[in-house]
Amino acid sequence: MPVGPLSRRVSRQVAVTWGKRTVLIGGDAPVVVQSMTNTDTANPIATAIQVKELAQAGSEVVRVTVNTPEAAREVVALREQLDRMGVDVPLVGDFHYNGHKLLTQYPDCAQALSKYRINPGNVGSASKRDGNFAQMVEVAARYGKPVRIGVNWGSLDQALLARLMDENAARAVPWDAMQVMREALVTSAIDSAKQAEAVGLPGNAIILSAKVSNVQDVVAVYRDLARRCDYPLHVGLTEAGMGSKGIVASTAALAVLLQEGIGDTIRVSLTPEPGGDRTREVIVAQEILQTMGLRAFTPMVIACPGCGRTSSTFFQELADRIQTYLRTQMPVWRAAYPGVESMQVAVMGCVVNGPGESRHADIGISLPGADEAPVAPVFVDGERTVTLKGEHIAEEFQAIVDAYVVRRYGAQLKPAERTPA
Repeated sequence: MPVGPLSRRVSRQVAVTWGKRTVLIGGDAPVVVQSMTNTDTANPIATAIQVKELAQAGSEVVRVTVNTPEAAREVVALREQLDRMGVDVPLVGDFHYNGHKLLTQYPDCAQALSKYRINPGNVGSASKRDGNFAQMVEVAARYGKPVRIGVNWGSLDQALLARLMDENAARAVPWDAMQVMREALVTSAIDSAKQAEAVGLPGNAIILSAKVSNVQDVVAVYRDLARRCDYPLHVGLTEAGMGSKGIVASTAALAVLLQEGIGDTIRVSLTPEPGGDRTREVIVAQEILQTMGLRAFTPMVIACPGCGRTSSTFFQELADRIQTYLRTQMPVWRAAYPGVESMQVAVMGCVVNGPGESRHADIGISLPGADEAPVAPVFVDGERTVTLKGEHIAEEFQAIVDAYVVRRYGAQLKPAERTPA
């Protein structure tokens, strides 16, 4: 029996809108990819540039920090700059500590954002928490903005945590500290959602998240959230880390939950390398969804890892070149060639698995390994077509890929809609 994702958890559906663009989260909508800028929002030009980069990479919603009056004042300028650039991605305002003040004192900011993120652990002291939280929710309800109630284990409501610890101490068999922490995360998220509804925010305008930085804790918390509520869930491993550690940890957590049908929108919270590209987290999130068969974003390259038979690095260079080329072409191809995002290309390094893998892909090439004849057979839709030789194999194979895209995916368009080759 084929193995695939379990039935998707049934949740409400939330619409996040800007202009004519609407992103649906939850219900039967595809899992949505999100990201967040790391620029100072008070600099609307720098922030707009990064938002555009993230959106072009595939982030369907982008979050920005709104932490000061200066940042709040510039949100409108940021939105206007993005509109001039033709970037209609919805913006989410990330609020902590002073969000109730900023949203009420800067109504233009409140209206220019498509969604708010509120952390109930960071809205004020115990005596002011409920009032500050209600104030932010009232603004959201007034302008018809959805809210993500995002709980984080690094900023839990301390009063709630203390109460749960007292209750735990009275148990005949007390839970361990981590179990109490998990319960506090889930309780804070659900209770805050109920409070938001009581204030007047519709239930279909609420998304929940409960972020921790340990894989097993993330899995346990979201399983519990999924069982106890029907709000859409934003899933991710917070503070995942840098490089391969962050990618592996995020993938491990998200894969388990997505396989169980849990997760309506995701973010991979990678720490960029110094001077690194912020869009990396978007690409990783897309690749997680695509490799699990949940969505398709860009043609994928299948490539062998290499061994003693592949003494040349040519197949590695060609695989990287083709993968980069396919991703670069997608902004154009997405509109011109519907379905191309599902294409699979194989770039193999020797005769052992090369021909077989190339036949299984839509289009593939089997490059010569050590001591093999210096020829590279190309397979298209399972059939061997041409054999490439010489110094221009890379250019010739790329041209074959281009022609294949036009022939196969352009055929889905009416003749008048086709882009000339």
